[in-house]
Amino acid sequence: MTKFPKDFLWGGATAANQCEGAWNEDGKGISIADVLTCGGLAKHTASLPDVPEAMKKHIAKMRGVTYRSGDQEGAAMAFKMNTYPEKGIPALLDDEYYPNHQAIDHYHRYKEDLALFAKMGFNCYRMSIAWTRIYPQGEETEPNEAGLRFYDNVFDECLKYGIEPIVTLSHYEMPLALTIKYNGFADRRVIDCYVRYVKTVFERYQHKVKYWLTFNELNSVVHSGFINAGVFSKDRRLIEAASYHQLLASAQVVRFAHDHYPQFQMGCMIGVSPAYPYSCKPEDNLAALKQNQQRDTYYPDVQMRGFLPEYKLIQLQQEGIRLPIQSGDAEILSGGCCDFMAFSYYQTSVAAAQDEEMQRTAGNMGSFIFNPHLKKSEWGWQIDPIGLRYTLNLFYDRYHKPLFIAENGLGAADVLNADHTVHDPYRIDYLRQHIQAIKDAIILDGVEVFGYTPWGCIDLISCSTGQISKRYGFIYVDVDDAGHGTLNRYEKDSFAYYKQVIESNGEFL
Repeated sequence: MTKFPKDFLWGGATAANQCEGAWNEDGKGISIADVLTCGGLAKHTASLPDVPEAMKKHIAKMRGVTYRSGDQEGAAMAFKMNTYPEKGIPALLDDEYYPNHQAIDHYHRYKEDLALFAKMGFNCYRMSIAWTRIYPQGEETEPNEAGLRFYDNVFDECLKYGIEPIVTLSHYEMPLALTIKYNGFADRRVIDCYVRYVKTVFERYQHKVKYWLTFNELNSVVHSGFINAGVFSKDRRLIEAASYHQLLASAQVVRFAHDHYPQFQMGCMIGVSPAYPYSCKPEDNLAALKQNQQRDTYYPDVQMRGFLPEYKLIQLQQEGIRLPIQSGDAEILSGGCCDFMAFSYYQTSVAAAQDEEMQRTAGNMGSFIFNPHLKKSEWGWQIDPIGLRYTLNLFYDRYHKPLFIAENGLGAADVLNADHTVHDPYRIDYLRQHIQAIKDAIILDGVEVFGYTPWGCIDLISCSTGQISKRYGFIYVDVDDAGHGTLNRYEKDSFAYYKQVIESNGEFL
């Protein structure tokens, strides 16, 4: 092969909680994302870094327990009871700004946005369904018809333009009610809630959606248990239990899809930042291997191979952690292997046997040892296009199944000029280098890659900071970090560039 495959999927990626807004319209329930305040992860406290301190106190009060600031044990105690509060979901805080409540108002402007995607030439669109639009509190016996109808309309609009929807079933937006009642996926009963929701949307959209991702960045549970799995604690035992239950949930719905909807292609999705060894010292190489196992490969190992890898079981045993394994679980995992692997890629990382005194920099899902050979974005994320080729080879060699790049992009403080233009040559340069890396992996290395959806193809709320000023899109949205602005959409220079890339199927770079 000397070119991208002729049926290669070109598009962009968003998440419902970061773009839709309309957080309480048409019967939608409160999701985890709806209680995240402006400032994102950076603002939140050390004990539970992705839950606002005031919200922790408020949830604990609704559960009838006392929570003291910084008291990790007290946070877990808030969920000892399983009685649902009579007053329902805790109220939001009057003195906080919640950027996802409005986001970019995609809920009311999806036709305009999809028309712009079509103009760019998209033949796919990676998006998510907001679980709380379908089952507002997670345990209803009947779905919310208004929510189902909304996604009918979105998918119909996609298909009108020949855009293939690629749908994430759970993207950091599970019902808050399931956190309050069960502590999220830390409780096995939440698997049933997830499976009920997934079966509903499978049945509803079986003729409109072919590609599905079970969870977004499943490995992010390690550092963001609340956002990822609804776990109101940093206790490792609870986090590992929640992670295990998500793996079971993923396997169950994949098996169900294979049995009932053979036309579906089911994928897992993780956030990858493969570790380079800091030096050629054997200790640093071993540190890189172990870091990659624990952070990047454990989750897809289970989802693509169908069993718990030995290295993970030994690690948990050494830490005194016992997974809540029940009879029949091994069969569930082995029977629910995914058809393809999707991942987000923003940067590589560095691992060292002794890393306590080393300079660190920001990144997706945590901070990393600084790599002096790489440039950084304005937010400190290191830029490594060759690392994307390395990643594609790493996972194709490991699983030998098709790969899909579900996220990749550059967050930058773009400037809207008086004539409504946005000049972003830095983003064009980033795209050029990363698409070339994909091309090299396909042509020179023989890796099977079938699609590429850069993150935030339209500006949206950042998960890590709660800002919109950290812009990724090819389309500028006129709104600031306080939610002020016209919300009008404007094409950036990168819009025209990416359009040419798609038109040429990756030949124009």
